[in-house]
Amino acid sequence: MTIEKHQLWGSPGPLPAGGVVVRSDAEARKVVESARRADQPVPALGLLGGDLCRTVGGKGDEARLHGPEAMSLPTDLGAVLVDGRLHWFVAHLVVRRSWWRGRVVAVMNAQWIGRWDVAPKSHPNDGLLDVLDGDLSVDDRLKARRRLLTGTHVPHPGISQRRVAAVQLAFDRPTPVWLDGERVGSASTLSIRVEPDAFTAVV
Repeated sequence: MTIEKHQLWGSPGPLPAGGVVVRSDAEARKVVESARRADQPVPALGLLGGDLCRTVGGKGDEARLHGPEAMSLPTDLGAVLVDGRLHWFVAHLVVRRSWWRGRVVAVMNAQWIGRWDVAPKSHPNDGLLDVLDGDLSVDDRLKARRRLLTGTHVPHPGISQRRVAAVQLAFDRPTPVWLDGERVGSASTLSIRVEPDAFTAVV
C-alpha cells in the first residue's frame, strides 16, 4: 500500500537475496525495464546514487545495504508510452528541446534532478506523479534556474503544477523525451501513469 499521511514509511531490512545494487537512476531503470520486458517481478534495488536515492535519504554506503541499519521502502514507478513503446522510469521523465527555449515538462517520482529541487513535495510512494509544465521567457528561466537549487521556483504563474495518477501530454511536434537522465526518443503524445508499490528500494 502507498504511504498514508502521518504514517511511517518502510521497515528495517537489508537488501534480500536476488536484490540488485545500482549506482544511478539510469542503472535502476535498466534493471526495471529488463524485468518488465521479461514479465518478471522487479527485484529489490539497493540505491547507492541518483536522484531517487537522494530523495529517499540514501547514504551511498554499500555496506549499509546489507546490514541492520538498512531500510526497505515500497516505491512507485512511472510508466510511459513513447512512440508506441512502453518504458518505465524510477525518478523522472523530462520532455524538452532545450532548457532555454520552448516548453519544458518534468514528471517527477523523485524530488530532485541533479542539483535542482524540482518537486519539493514529491514522494515516491504516494501513488502520484508531480507534473510541472512551463514555457518561460529567458529572463524567467534564469530566475527559475537560480531558485531551483532551493525549490523556490514554484509557485510561479508560468509553471503549472499538478499531482496525478495518470496524464496525457501533447506537443505540437515530436519532442525529445528523457527518462532518468537518458534520452529514449521523441514523441508528440505521451501516455504516462504511476505504478504504485512497484518495487522495493533499499537504502
